[in-house]
Amino acid sequence: MEQVSYDFSAPHRQSERALGFWFYLISDAILFAVLFANYAVLLGGTAGGPAPADVFTLWRVAAETSLLLTSSLTFGLMNYSALSQKKAMASFWLVVTIVLGAAFLVLELGEFAEMAAKGATPQRSGFLSGFFALVGAHGLHVAFGLIMLITLLVQFQTKGLTRPVLSRLYRVGMFWHFLDLIWVGIFSFVYLPGLMS
Repeated sequence: MEQVSYDFSAPHRQSERALGFWFYLISDAILFAVLFANYAVLLGGTAGGPAPADVFTLWRVAAETSLLLTSSLTFGLMNYSALSQKKAMASFWLVVTIVLGAAFLVLELGEFAEMAAKGATPQRSGFLSGFFALVGAHGLHVAFGLIMLITLLVQFQTKGLTRPVLSRLYRVGMFWHFLDLIWVGIFSFVYLPGLMS
């Protein structure tokens, strides 16, 4: 089957939109860099409360990481199917990606609820405030990413795999993979050292 390539010189101003989205991702990267630095500064400020090893759970972190990284793979399969004009297959992989992203959010909200039940809330210490700011911001981005994916699924069904829809797919893909990259940073910088301490 004939493959469709991105042509950002076509009508609908796709090139300007893609460039604008890159600028947005750069600003988001700066935001997360500040949140990582904030966490690093506040990490030692437990104020006699729980430390990372007291509140992080290995199985939950492993499950969250597996779900989000797998969603990146299924997004790639969806992207390939869409560029090959296989609408049914693209829609299937998009639904799988949405389910994986939603499962990640459910686990993360469960983690926050368990921590709150133990009294480990943002106002308890500097460490917890830095943790909730960083991980919570990422979770909020995943929630917005899910809204984008659901919107994309609706457009698959109503508009088909047209050039403008594929252009949106490109931008949503940049955002979703960016969130995976940020999560790898969170796993490596926040959870892994915390679980090993």
